[in-house]
Amino acid sequence: MRGMRRLVQAIVITALAAGCGSGSTPTAPTTAAGGGAGGPYGGGTGGGTDGGMNGGTGTPVSGSVTITVGNDFFRSDRNGSANTAVDTVHAGGTVTWKWNNTASVSHSVQSVSSPAFTSSVIQSGDGSTYQQTFTAPGTYRYNCAVHGDLMTGIVVVTQ
Repeated sequence: MRGMRRLVQAIVITALAAGCGSGSTPTAPTTAAGGGAGGPYGGGTGGGTDGGMNGGTGTPVSGSVTITVGNDFFRSDRNGSANTAVDTVHAGGTVTWKWNNTASVSHSVQSVSSPAFTSSVIQSGDGSTYQQTFTAPGTYRYNCAVHGDLMTGIVVVTQ
């Protein structure tokens, strides 16, 4: 019995130590790779069976959407999906990425697939922005040139 108690204590201590990480504190919700409950593009708060579009309604926005760039995350301001942030717009719609609570940490919006879009420069500072108007339908994947796949997003452009 005493050996079993020590084993349980060792497991609990190991689990607690593993959960401590490197001392950084996440600043936004994240979803597991694959998107979680909303399917491959869903998850996050507001994601759903529609792949995270429009907070669960599946209706693309024809105008513009904003995505928050934070320390180690992209988050849709419209539906709350994060890492992978997913937004859907009609062709001709504009996506604005806005840096928030990033202090002096540098980030970018880097196109990583085909079809591609023009990537942003690496920048830092709260309030920095980058805009992209998407004219052709397709699924546009992006990440941060500084942090790679730690920060990811997808813009789905429809007719």
